[in-house]
Amino acid sequence: MPCTPLTAPEPEPRTPCAEASGAGPLLSAHFEQDGQRWRRPVSARLHATHLNLPAPPAWLQADWARSVQHDLALAPGDVEVLPWGQMRRRWVEHRQCQAAVAQWLSGLGLGELLADSTATLMVCLGARYHHDAEQYSEALFCNLFLSDDAGLDLHFPATGQRLPVQRGAVVLFDPSQPHGVVARHAAGFEPATLSAEALAGQVFMSWELRPDPALWRRWLGVLMEPDPAGPGQPEAALQLGGTPVRVCPDSGVWRPAM
Repeated sequence: MPCTPLTAPEPEPRTPCAEASGAGPLLSAHFEQDGQRWRRPVSARLHATHLNLPAPPAWLQADWARSVQHDLALAPGDVEVLPWGQMRRRWVEHRQCQAAVAQWLSGLGLGELLADSTATLMVCLGARYHHDAEQYSEALFCNLFLSDDAGLDLHFPATGQRLPVQRGAVVLFDPSQPHGVVARHAAGFEPATLSAEALAGQVFMSWELRPDPALWRRWLGVLMEPDPAGPGQPEAALQLGGTPVRVCPDSGVWRPAM
């Protein structure tokens, strides 16, 4: 399946995370696994490309629109799961989409991870800035966007990286790195800046990939190690220079954890 790299706009002048700049406080994820408390740096590395995929048929897009408007009752900034049923039964080309992602990941040396992961169908009306360290500190996210371009960017505010959200865009990243889906080139998440198409919902497939520690180190340069704080701390947390932090959902800037 042909693919071409996505071109991201130049990073904006924000304070980058330590891995992106080589200086400054380290952003780290802290989590428990099998009764052991672990910590690891949060990676600023991502891979993205554009896959030439068929457009979802009109009947399927209408199904998605009905789910967004009537079943899920989403508000701007929300991210939710969509049902798979109709798509799996009637749009056989969805297998072509998954095969294209598998081929791309195989070229990165990560193809075996996809075989152990089940895709989830998701929709967002933009997305407020957030991180997924609470549930997915041990995972990578792979997202494949299925909807047409609605003037949105996938934005990583701590690093300045941003990618256009459009059909065929696929991205692999560390979900503990704060991210959001915002109006193109916007400095933050503002519902008023979202287009009518964006508010109709951006649909994407998402996979949780779980590398072993050796693969984390080889692919992301991330070394997992026991956390000196030991077990019994909050299940997962982000720390910036050793201080617990949260991300502002509107601006993407760091705030002290409450």
